[in-house]
Amino acid sequence: MKQESNSPQTVDDYIAGFPDAIQSILQQIRSIIRETVPAAEEVISYQMPTYRLHGNLVHFAAFKHHIGFYPTPTGVEAFMGELKPYQHAKGSIRFPLDQPIPYALIRKIVAFRVIETLEKGK
Repeated sequence: MKQESNSPQTVDDYIAGFPDAIQSILQQIRSIIRETVPAAEEVISYQMPTYRLHGNLVHFAAFKHHIGFYPTPTGVEAFMGELKPYQHAKGSIRFPLDQPIPYALIRKIVAFRVIETLEKGK
């Protein structure tokens, strides 16, 4: 379900390239990130929505069968117990589209990454 057109230049462009049901999920994730860290810069990096705060904070992307969420390796390690139901790797998590998206968990991971990033910046 990756976008077929040219690479998106904005997060709005990225989200608009998907069917309505996927757009709704992507908008919800975007809203969570913006509410949790309003100071984050919103860009497209690696052809996906990326949020930066003193460096990369998190990325997300839509695929045919899942939403990819990329909170760096530390963002995955810190939530291993809660991530057991999901496929995950060193710095990535797959949230299947045939299951409810764990928005509360995404919010917790983003908040963790903000604290971690701000502490590194000190």
